[in-house]
Amino acid sequence: MKKYFFLLGVALIFSACSNDDGIKNGPTPNPDPDADVTAQNFMWQAMNLWYFWQGEVADLADDRFSSDAEYTAFLESYTDPENFYYSICNKHSRIVGTEAAIDRFSFGDDDYKELVSSLSGVSKSNGLEFNLMYKYANGNEIFGYVLYVLPDSNASGADIVRGEMFTRVNGVQLTDSNYINLLFGSNDTYTLGMAHIENGDFVNDSKEVTLTKVANQVENPILVAKTLDVNGTKVAYLMYNRFLSSFDEQLNQAFAQFKVDGATELVLDMRYNPGGNVNTSRLLASMIYDTNTSEVYIKQRWNDKIQAQLSDDYLTDYFANTTGTTSINTLNLSRVFVLATNDSASASELVMNGLVPHMEVIHIGETTRGKNEFSITLVDDPDNTFVYNSNREDKINPNNSWGLQPLVGRNENAAGFSDYTSGLVPDIELAEDITNLGILGEMDEPLLARALLEISGGSAKMDFTVEMPAEPFTSSRLQTPMRDNMYLDKPLNLQIQ
Repeated sequence: MKKYFFLLGVALIFSACSNDDGIKNGPTPNPDPDADVTAQNFMWQAMNLWYFWQGEVADLADDRFSSDAEYTAFLESYTDPENFYYSICNKHSRIVGTEAAIDRFSFGDDDYKELVSSLSGVSKSNGLEFNLMYKYANGNEIFGYVLYVLPDSNASGADIVRGEMFTRVNGVQLTDSNYINLLFGSNDTYTLGMAHIENGDFVNDSKEVTLTKVANQVENPILVAKTLDVNGTKVAYLMYNRFLSSFDEQLNQAFAQFKVDGATELVLDMRYNPGGNVNTSRLLASMIYDTNTSEVYIKQRWNDKIQAQLSDDYLTDYFANTTGTTSINTLNLSRVFVLATNDSASASELVMNGLVPHMEVIHIGETTRGKNEFSITLVDDPDNTFVYNSNREDKINPNNSWGLQPLVGRNENAAGFSDYTSGLVPDIELAEDITNLGILGEMDEPLLARALLEISGGSAKMDFTVEMPAEPFTSSRLQTPMRDNMYLDKPLNLQIQ
């Protein structure tokens, strides 16, 4: 299971100001210079300015501290910077649990350089993408099942494929207390012990697969792009797994090929897509719907400090007619079939919500994750109002390597709708059957087959048969160290005072 991080794609541009036109950020507290609170001070200052819920978190209030001494004591009360960060979030899931959380997605990393690389689709990875579940309704044993394997990765050369299961790592049974260390720890190489289900129970196999995480693994988010012939109808199928701006041109080329193929329908498969670049979501929506730059795609909402400085034009994103390099290849569709599950979040949901006022969106799968806020990357560079800028690496405090990815705003569609924190509910509910996942992009893969059935008018007269999922596996999914976010990538010209 990869850790998902997302980066502010283009440097945000700011200008300092000493007149009364700038943001009144209140008196800024300063810690005792002899106190060991460098990271905590950066976190508080950055969150006090940028955090979406700043006005709702008492400890982030501009008048929270009556003196620098009180501020210093507050920072010193948290010796662990990570714990401090989550404590000043708005009922973060790390603190109150998922059910009571308001903020489920803000996160931090003690190495901003690693964060930046990962957010741009570059990470240390073996290329195996998987989910984890409890083996039984009761007990702490868990198992993993393979979702897909990245091409040109270490796993792509190993004997392991989508749908296979594993229960052990280095001979040790996976449990909810050891899986993070075994799968996501410092060990770059590990050996998976494979298993299968027989008569409703798990049977360990003798087969083992050794995998090694490789530095600078780049993921092409376009896993499958092909055109299918369904009873004479040309159906484009796109399996799209992340919104990465570095692959915008390849995405546009895929739609160019769909047009050449004569596609009149599209199945957009985002069942495992956790989100990413907001502008890339706008480009994808334009490739699907239209390139009319006067039609609204989404609008942004920031906290009151930031919102006051942004014009309506800046806050509004319209459909695009160019990637910035080439003209958009659009299918000009009136409907799109989207395969989405609880693993679909952030920019994936944004595309779905942004298209709804303009066209019919038929959602097949499960309720999505409910991630409707966006983020930016913050580092200890106060002269640039803490916003990461790759051209200012020498300005970042060398004594503080922390990077933050807090939620700083929310998106709404052209109809003003943004309330989907409980997720987007499918029009056709269909969970994946882990014992019958099928091959992605093949017409008999269950979720794709269900979309093709709709396209064919509900007729069973298709040139293949498919075994639709039975009752879904009843054990609950495990909370894994997944970090999903969507991030902005257009410059902000703010005056911060």
